[in-house]
Amino acid sequence: MHLPKWMTGFGAQVIAGLIIGLILGLIAAANDITWLSETLSWVGSAYVQLLKLLIPPLVFTAVVTSIANLRKVTNAARLAWQTLLWFAITAFFSVIIGIIVGTVMQPGANSSVDASSAAEPSGSGSWLGFLNTVIPSNFFGLGVKVSETSASVNFNVLQILVISLLIGVAAIKAGKAAEPFLQFSASFLEVIQVVLWWIIRLAPIGSAALIGKAVATYGWEALGNLGQFVLAIYVGLALVIFVLYPAVLAVNKVPVGGFFRRVWPVTTLGFVTRSSMGVMPVNQRTVEESMGVPREYAAFAMPLGATTKMDGCASIYPAIAALFVAQFYGLDLGATDYLLIVIVAVLGSAATAGTTGATVMLTLTLSTLGLPLAGVGLLLAIEPIIDMGRTAVNVTGQAVVAAIVAKREGILDEKIWDAAEDGAPAPQRG
Repeated sequence: MHLPKWMTGFGAQVIAGLIIGLILGLIAAANDITWLSETLSWVGSAYVQLLKLLIPPLVFTAVVTSIANLRKVTNAARLAWQTLLWFAITAFFSVIIGIIVGTVMQPGANSSVDASSAAEPSGSGSWLGFLNTVIPSNFFGLGVKVSETSASVNFNVLQILVISLLIGVAAIKAGKAAEPFLQFSASFLEVIQVVLWWIIRLAPIGSAALIGKAVATYGWEALGNLGQFVLAIYVGLALVIFVLYPAVLAVNKVPVGGFFRRVWPVTTLGFVTRSSMGVMPVNQRTVEESMGVPREYAAFAMPLGATTKMDGCASIYPAIAALFVAQFYGLDLGATDYLLIVIVAVLGSAATAGTTGATVMLTLTLSTLGLPLAGVGLLLAIEPIIDMGRTAVNVTGQAVVAAIVAKREGILDEKIWDAAEDGAPAPQRG
């Protein structure tokens, strides 16, 4: 019996993984099976680590190679401007949706959360902090966190992006002497893409483990007193992903159904990993190989989007959370306050680059409005639960902008799009 492709394709495998993981998580939680919970946690964490492993070399080689290839493109500056413009447009409408949902549903006024759980955050966002994250601290964009018992190395993708852009431009200026370097970068990128595909193929297993871990670990009972807030967040996120994004795609003549069929595995992976950075390599490959976005443009747009394009974390969440805090403390917001929420959401998402986006963005919003920062502590109990939905929206929005800009500028490869629609292998790029 020949099964249709939608039942055997990558997206179907991810769905199957989610169902299996959900069942395993429920079994582990209901029967308090420690070894199963620990196994799911280990497998899920290992998969996210594998995805993150390739981010620094992928961003560096892809950006350097894309700059070399952009010499052949006459509208490179326009592509960059259009990308930033559509980042702002979708962020603007997302935060408007968040304000409307927060005003209508009144989550702070209807909450029974204990005021004693209010607590000042350990850190807060600032515009100066954003500037510090942009300026590379070392050539590799690496940082080290040291505690009493351990030390961990992390990377700042925005810094790697800045370094890569500088190296790429310098290589072009160097002329023939830099050709071997550019050829090596292009060759190394091809190798990384192969390894990346091996890791992506493990997504059904990773998704199963991550959703199982979520069900077994996050403690959904925390929803009790904050259920109205969680509901408001997910209503806002649903309106963005199922109303705003389809409208934007339709206006720009990108097939809505076709787009969501292609991006579904990315959206799902964002939901279970809670990491825009971890999903970035998968997202970039998806827009290139399934949607026909040119690699030269995707190599710029996707790393930038993964650090600064966060409609879930930087628009919906801070808008509804700020209204929640104001309502909880009985503080009235005026027209100026609502305007400030919009401005911070549109301009401030860049201030979350290289940091824990949602918390930093919320503190930036609250401090701008003069609201109590202690209100952040009220929402910490359900942070993992809402972060799943926020990240799913973030990664979907990043793909939306890449697709519509490529379509508007006439560089979307229709042959690759059509081949992905028919289930045939994507034609090789020239």
